[in-house]
Amino acid sequence: MATTVFDSALFRDMFGTPEMREVFSDEAYLRRCIDAETALARAQAQAGLIPGDAASDITAKADFGKLDLEKLRHETEIVGYPILPLVKQVSEMCGEAGRYLHWGATTQDIMDTATMLQCARGVALIEKQLDEVREALRELALKHADTVTAGRTHLQHALPVTFGFRAAVWLSALNRHAERLQQMKARALMVEFGGAAGTLASLGDPERALDTRRLFAEELGLRDPEITWHVARDGLYELVSVLAGIGGSLGKIALDVMMMAASEFGEVAEPFVPGRGASSTMPQKRNPISSELMFAAAKMLRERAALMLDGTMHDFERATGPWHLEWSAVPESFLLAASALFQANFMLRGLQVDSARMRRNLDLTGGLIVAEAVMMGLAPAIGRQHAHDVVYDACRVAIENGRTLYDVLKDNESIRERFDDAKLKALTDPTNYLGAAALMARSVAARA
Repeated sequence: MATTVFDSALFRDMFGTPEMREVFSDEAYLRRCIDAETALARAQAQAGLIPGDAASDITAKADFGKLDLEKLRHETEIVGYPILPLVKQVSEMCGEAGRYLHWGATTQDIMDTATMLQCARGVALIEKQLDEVREALRELALKHADTVTAGRTHLQHALPVTFGFRAAVWLSALNRHAERLQQMKARALMVEFGGAAGTLASLGDPERALDTRRLFAEELGLRDPEITWHVARDGLYELVSVLAGIGGSLGKIALDVMMMAASEFGEVAEPFVPGRGASSTMPQKRNPISSELMFAAAKMLRERAALMLDGTMHDFERATGPWHLEWSAVPESFLLAASALFQANFMLRGLQVDSARMRRNLDLTGGLIVAEAVMMGLAPAIGRQHAHDVVYDACRVAIENGRTLYDVLKDNESIRERFDDAKLKALTDPTNYLGAAALMARSVAARA
């Protein structure tokens, strides 16, 4: 029986992806720990701390396939961490060279470095997925740059916009998240090597100790930090926060799509797949499942970002507990972000857009959505404030009597004196009051 959606055979692909689960699997984690240990040995050999032959033997003989995983699991429960049991087994594999394994390192050095290696792989997957979603949105923004729809504020008609403009707003946020990922990688993906209290005292010569850490970082393709970060967890917090930010932006897209897909709106529909979104009792239902999953993932990611913020508060040079929060929050955040991006890509690439329904919805208020356009058109002739009062009164009459704004305005003698019928129709046509919506949509799409 599964205890979480992440390990459930029923739900795991709704809250993760197979590729991301592999990155954060037990096997992958232990392999990254071995990668860290062997890279450290090679770095220390280059720095002259251990014999070169020993580093070569450690690299060649450290073999995940030879681990006794059940013994490792049992001893991890006893010790509280997997590194001491792992080092014991790998050291035995390496024979005489095994005495140089884990030289000057502490458990957290290896665990943090392994986590960073996992995160680096996870970020690469997220970047690929994010690019796919951005491309889907770019196509929507370009295709519908001129598709007029109702802009809504406070869930009421505000001004006309285009659906391409709305999609480009979604895209602009994801473009910025792509920038954040690039900046974050250079800043947060750090090697960890500090020894027992972070000072590298066990390596003797300070300069050689720091050189060893630099070589260790180069071996693994991670950043060499300026100081040990055993208790400075801002890097991992930033990582999870960026993932939560991506989730939040995807959640906003999901919310818009779910509302536009509501029967009363009917402006979009998620891709049709037989049986998807079906109800056990209502045959007509076509629920927006992908959007619902994106929305749920966004909320779950926010929760884990808050947990990671708690996890930045460590005591002195080694924490008593906060570190353990990361063991849950980090992999789960990557799984949730990957699942949300997967659902977004599927949904957006097959999104059905009903432009005719958008136009009918736009006309529901009988032209009231262009009240500002009429006011601004009248302002040069009668003054801005007077124009506001005239249009405000015309809107009231239109609402109370179920008339269009155009019909009310054309019956106003003072307005007829200044505007002929063609001008008045132009003022009340939503397609003539889109501002720079299409231009901005195309601009964002071009930058994507």
